[in-house]
Amino acid sequence: MKRSRWALSGGLAALGVAEMTLIGLGRGYGSTADERRRKLPGDDVVSHPGVSTDHAITIDAPPARVWPWLVQMGWGRGGWYTARWVDRLLFPANGPSVDRIVPDLQRLDVGDFVPDGPPATECGFIVVSVDPEHALVLHSTSHLPRQWRSRADVDWSWAFVLTPVDGGRRTRFHFRSRWTSSPWWLSLFGHLVIVPADFVMSRDMLHGVKDRAECHDSSQSSTRLS
Repeated sequence: MKRSRWALSGGLAALGVAEMTLIGLGRGYGSTADERRRKLPGDDVVSHPGVSTDHAITIDAPPARVWPWLVQMGWGRGGWYTARWVDRLLFPANGPSVDRIVPDLQRLDVGDFVPDGPPATECGFIVVSVDPEHALVLHSTSHLPRQWRSRADVDWSWAFVLTPVDGGRRTRFHFRSRWTSSPWWLSLFGHLVIVPADFVMSRDMLHGVKDRAECHDSSQSSTRLS
């Protein structure tokens, strides 16, 4: 009995450590302490967030070659550049993320709606600001099942920022989410489940954009990844 209690305690402690590690990665994978402190476009959209996450990666391509991939993001558009197994698991109704620049998706204006689910869900983002080759800011209050929206709330901003480095030959790709939610059970779920899951999603997205931008010349819209 004593050994069982020790084993249970050890297992719970290991789970706790794993959860805290995933929360840490979900809040800051790839980003530096300076980047997490830095003020970014869109920070005023959700001015007092309950959760803020920052993720970043360096891309061996200039901002002009990264930007087209960001403009075409969205459900039923270019996708979110996550791994295909993630798409199949979480977004089975959506196709794989594109591996080419789609000319028809290269226009994005303030006020446009970027879907993040089938039309019936009415889930997606409103474009708050567009600064070509530098920053794209999105805002959502619809990322809940429709039947929950009368008793729960989410207010979420998502900023994507491109900073030229090494004389403009490379790009630091940094995106930040800031959100508040209510009631308490939804906020707890967000901290314990959504933030750790964001590690997987954000890591895939960072590398998905990086691989595409580095492998493609954005002027060659028909070229595909091998």
